[in-house]
Amino acid sequence: MKRIVVSAALLASAVGAQAADLPAKAPFYKAPVAAQVYDWTGFYFGANAGVGLGRSLSQLIVPDGAIAIAERSRFGAAGAVGGGQIGYNWQFNNVVLGVEADLQGSGIEDNRTCGLYCQPTSPGVFARFDQKLDWFGTVRGRIGLASGPVLGYVTGGFAYGGVKTSINESLPGPGGQASAGISDTRTGWTLGGGVEAALGGNWTGKLEYLYADLGTESGALPFTVLPGQSISSDIREHIFRAGLNYRIGGRSYGASAPTANWTGLYIGGNGGFGTAIDKSSAPVSATAGGAPVFDEVFNLSPAGYLGGIQIGYNWQAANWVFGVETDIQGSTQKDHACQYICSTAPTESVTYDQRLPWFGTTRARLGYSVGSTLFYATGGLAYGGVQTDVVYALGHPTNVEFSHTSTGWTAGAGIESPFELFGLFGKNWTAKTEYLYVDLGSSSDSNALPGEYWKFETQVQEHIFRTGLNYHINNPVVARY
Repeated sequence: MKRIVVSAALLASAVGAQAADLPAKAPFYKAPVAAQVYDWTGFYFGANAGVGLGRSLSQLIVPDGAIAIAERSRFGAAGAVGGGQIGYNWQFNNVVLGVEADLQGSGIEDNRTCGLYCQPTSPGVFARFDQKLDWFGTVRGRIGLASGPVLGYVTGGFAYGGVKTSINESLPGPGGQASAGISDTRTGWTLGGGVEAALGGNWTGKLEYLYADLGTESGALPFTVLPGQSISSDIREHIFRAGLNYRIGGRSYGASAPTANWTGLYIGGNGGFGTAIDKSSAPVSATAGGAPVFDEVFNLSPAGYLGGIQIGYNWQAANWVFGVETDIQGSTQKDHACQYICSTAPTESVTYDQRLPWFGTTRARLGYSVGSTLFYATGGLAYGGVQTDVVYALGHPTNVEFSHTSTGWTAGAGIESPFELFGLFGKNWTAKTEYLYVDLGSSSDSNALPGEYWKFETQVQEHIFRTGLNYHINNPVVARY
């Protein structure tokens, strides 16, 4: 028995010594969660809502003896839009091809435009206009580049819609009160772009801009007083909308996807497009402060490209992101309008050239990060330059420029996500697409002429759609596992 115990002890000692000579076993670490692969292929359907602007150049021809009144200005239609869409995507590596059709209800309307004596004390000589887009639809192709659960795309195709234009005229003499209108279904084309990102499960959210050209609506007006009148209007629509899509089948995007790190300082640049509907009027009175004897109510719609830089800082608490951002933009936005006799007698006209050469904003941002994508709302202070050149050729020719630096407010929303394209950008880069509404308030200017007192009043309201890149200085925007 004693030998057995001694032998067991010697064996244990030998095994222990041999084990001591073996290398130590590496500690076990749990593998990180793999980034989920997103597949855009398949059917989807959804709904959308937004705002639309009708930037339609119109001209009214009124024969009057040897001359013709030929006013040219914009129908400044604006209103809400909403509807549904259905589509299908095919994905090839990072390239996504698709088709989409949508049908929209529309409240886009301008019922304030009025020519000649449009103030309450008028002698009853005026032409009031009402143009509206009741509904529209598109059938479009889409081509985009996918970065996991984020798709940036351009889109274009066929557009159609119902347009109604009516005119109410009041002229001196019997039968001077008359109304006429044109109503038809217009067809044309559309072009735009947007960004779409996974929200969780089979749901995605998108932000999109569309430009729609529905051709030219024109026709003769059957008025017995001053017969031979006609009107033409180029129907041009700008649509800004957000939407939700539900994908049928396919791989879903899990709610447990790792959240990106948005905390820190960032800088970047952006580019895009802006259009404005500036409600304007030009009352003329005999003396300063007197009742107007002549008044034109019209719209100026400066439109053009824009670009600039931004800097901001984010704080993050779980999936919630709080931030501040400031930007400064240069802009090519401009528009031209002519009131009264603008064709056969240009010396009896008033022309307006308005420009919005720059603007800036300082905004707060509040967002929620779904995986690597940040959905956010934003709002704050806005400011910018507004310049209007007026050539007044009625009786006392004069040329004046009104220039203002105006302040107001802005609100909007956007989508931001990490951006790494073919290895050209690192993990500190993000791409964003956003919409901003900018209200720069109203201004009123005057110019005293011999025997008359002339004013110009305008209210500046801009719609901005832009995309940009940000570089995050403090931390790479990588998923937290």
